[in-house]
Amino acid sequence: MARQVRPMARHTTQIPPWRAIGRPLAALAAVCGTLCVPVRNAHAAMNFCAAPALQTSERTNADPGVKALVAEVQSHLNDPPHAVAKLHTEGTLPHEGIYDQSVEAEKDLDLMRNAALAWRATSDERYLKLVDRLLYAWVTTYQPSFNPIDETRFEGLILAYDMTASALPVKTRNAAMAFLTKFATGYIAQIDAQKRPLTGTFRNNWQSHRVKLIAMAAFTLDNRKLIADAQRLFVEHVGDNIAPDGSTIDFAERDALHYVTYDLQPLVTAALAARRHNRNWLAERAPTGATLADGLNWLTPYALGTKTHDEFVQSKVPFDEKRREAGLPGYSGQWDPKNAAELFHLAARLDGRYTPIALKLAPTPPAWLAVCLPLPAR
Repeated sequence: MARQVRPMARHTTQIPPWRAIGRPLAALAAVCGTLCVPVRNAHAAMNFCAAPALQTSERTNADPGVKALVAEVQSHLNDPPHAVAKLHTEGTLPHEGIYDQSVEAEKDLDLMRNAALAWRATSDERYLKLVDRLLYAWVTTYQPSFNPIDETRFEGLILAYDMTASALPVKTRNAAMAFLTKFATGYIAQIDAQKRPLTGTFRNNWQSHRVKLIAMAAFTLDNRKLIADAQRLFVEHVGDNIAPDGSTIDFAERDALHYVTYDLQPLVTAALAARRHNRNWLAERAPTGATLADGLNWLTPYALGTKTHDEFVQSKVPFDEKRREAGLPGYSGQWDPKNAAELFHLAARLDGRYTPIALKLAPTPPAWLAVCLPLPAR
């Protein structure tokens, strides 16, 4: 039975569920699995999104970004799930293979995240029911391929679960927990089966996306072993991918700032998940001396426009030339700093030093992020 969590009145001292950091969700789930009874007060532990629900008096004056997100979700309230057993876009162009079908299906992953945010903002149970319908369809249909480029958008599914776990039907909650556990452990096993030092896609941007998915799943499940693995792999990857001067291995291989942002954004997202457990991964130093902050600082002059770069000129990867010849935007010519807007808006949620850069690149962040992690009032 779904249990609706409504906004607390201002006079209450009770801690709202999204503030209850560190609740032992995994332990509660184990009890549930043993006793076969609903866990009425289970909470996802990460609570990535910090924004509280709006009070009734606030809703009519809500931020335009909140209103726009809620309106967009409302227009999809009756959409059926588009869950598929397999997604594949990596290494393919539009209209090749199942690329188009995958892109269409992936829209569900963003929609369930936005529906969870709409529910958080309004406490309207229709949005919770949409999350439930989409989430259950995906976690019971999709079969992980452990290709992190194909699966990076599953961050939307993880955030949707993270925000709604306390109110989901037990059937959906248990299925989602089982799926996320399989997801994280599968990726960890894949990485740990590799010889050290890691090479190839276990050192480049693919690994950034693996680390992101592992970290987000680990923290929302509040599984201590998975969290320890996530931190270990994060630190290892920072050392493998980011040089002490802040440049990334992908920049050396692809000659493109496009791939610098693709390296750093998933790592910033992983660091945001860790921050909700009071861990500062932005400054976490690898044995090489490198940090995630070094990567962001290296990119900053390009983001500000004081340095420029022509993209993919010396790339060593044939697929980059294929995409350039196909006319895909961004694969030739000068890099557009606005392509790093979401990265720096995410980074600004870790450290205020990045806020001026983010606001210069885009005065308004993506709607989901504005609702999920609003910046402090200036």
